[in-house]
Amino acid sequence: MKVTISTLVFKLLAAVGLCLLLTLSLNAQVQTQTSTATTGKTTQVDVEHAEVLLVEGNDLVVKMEDGSIRHIPNVPESARAEVDGKEVGIHDLKPGMKLQRTVTTTSTDRTITTVQSVTGKVWHVTPPTSVILTLEDGSNQSFKIPKGQKFNVDGNMVDAWGLKKGMKISATRVTEVPETVIEHEKKLTGKMPPPPPAPPADTPILVAMVIHAPSPATPESAPTELPKTGSLLPLVGFLGILCCGFSAGIRMLRWI
Repeated sequence: MKVTISTLVFKLLAAVGLCLLLTLSLNAQVQTQTSTATTGKTTQVDVEHAEVLLVEGNDLVVKMEDGSIRHIPNVPESARAEVDGKEVGIHDLKPGMKLQRTVTTTSTDRTITTVQSVTGKVWHVTPPTSVILTLEDGSNQSFKIPKGQKFNVDGNMVDAWGLKKGMKISATRVTEVPETVIEHEKKLTGKMPPPPPAPPADTPILVAMVIHAPSPATPESAPTELPKTGSLLPLVGFLGILCCGFSAGIRMLRWI
């Protein structure tokens, strides 16, 4: 027997449609309501202070308040800090900036309550674990009986052992699930380091000046030799003249 593709597709669509129909039918018969109630809430605030030491690319090195050095690699481009009222990114941070990181952790305790209710006629019961009910649309559905579950039969509350075939019953199941939701809110602020303080206006500014004082005069040492004021040549000429005159005088005396 050959099965065509169109036949397989038709059967598949029919099966899906049947599942959807059963799901919608069951959802219509079993009513479910869910509510959430907050039972407690706590808030914790942690503050850290740091000073920017180095910014290289997307790597950040800071000095914490306790003196420890922390390396923060791969800071995302989307990270923002508010420095002196201006929003800046990782590439705007400069060494010397003071940063403050505030982390607010909020823990919320709440209880999720689920109420399921069903109404039908008992078709079969296996106490105390399960019961099969005939619902309003005529379909049968099996239900597990929770421990301690009670059923309303004509205004009377009975357990699984009190159920009989043909009874019209209604049951309500209430489940409460506690949970804790934790939320973190992070905020990074900072400020530039203050400029060095200027000197007070009434403080005189001293200017170093170098004054070259004249060196004290040293007494001149006495000359060891007298200066030469003349030569012996005139004296020699004068003596020569005297000798010539003396010689001439002697000759004249010899002639007399």
